[in-house]
Amino acid sequence: MSRRTVFYVSDQTGVTAETMGHSLLTQFEGLEFRAVTLPFVSSVDKAFEAVRRINAAGVETGMRAIVFSSLVQDQLREIVATADALFLDMFAAFVGPLEQELATRSTHRAGRAHGMADVAAYATRINATNFSLSNDDGGTGDYEHADVILIGVSRSGKTPTCLYMALQYGIFAANYPLTDEDLERESLPPRLVAHRSKLYGLTIRPERLQQIRNERRPESRYASAQQVQYEVRAAEALFRRFSIAHLDTTECSIEEIASRILDSSSIERRLRP
Repeated sequence: MSRRTVFYVSDQTGVTAETMGHSLLTQFEGLEFRAVTLPFVSSVDKAFEAVRRINAAGVETGMRAIVFSSLVQDQLREIVATADALFLDMFAAFVGPLEQELATRSTHRAGRAHGMADVAAYATRINATNFSLSNDDGGTGDYEHADVILIGVSRSGKTPTCLYMALQYGIFAANYPLTDEDLERESLPPRLVAHRSKLYGLTIRPERLQQIRNERRPESRYASAQQVQYEVRAAEALFRRFSIAHLDTTECSIEEIASRILDSSSIERRLRP
């Protein structure tokens, strides 16, 4: 099956175009796409080069490319729109109606979403990320300043979720791995007792956990069926015993895990993506 080429074209990082485009394309099952991101298309020359690459992809595959554009400058958008492709202009689709509703002309300034115009917000993002790194897998144990403390067995998704919440929302997220000793004791680890209200549990189906651990340490006790079944069972019992809200991460993306945690708790986002 030929893969349809999809271009994400932006005058900045391309994150906005990628996010929106990917979300839309997931609605079309059974089709394959080849993604190409063209970031920092910030000049006329780069815009014409983007057109050349888009047209070349169409010739190579025999199918028109699809272009998701978050270009801000009118001149650059008009050039890229001349490509022989389906051109989906996110900027025009939303900014025009907003200008009309707000009776205000937008700035049409590139880089507002992902730049450093808001130094305070950027500092919050960095501080939150540093906090999560310092308090990964127990780390420094600075739980007094944590907004949330994720607990669960090893490889249940704690670290990437903490980092995502820090980067996206400015959340000070720590995580603590439940060890065999913790599970055998059938009580909260002493370091966490005073911060019980901040705890949120992550669990995962044993067969998926075994698969993940086998990729890391094949044929080890750590990855054995008996060990993962014991750990998951004991961790979930601990969550129930102490009424700790928890989530099964088996079929959840990191984005969904973070959103569910924030939605079900009183944690306030310091930042918006």
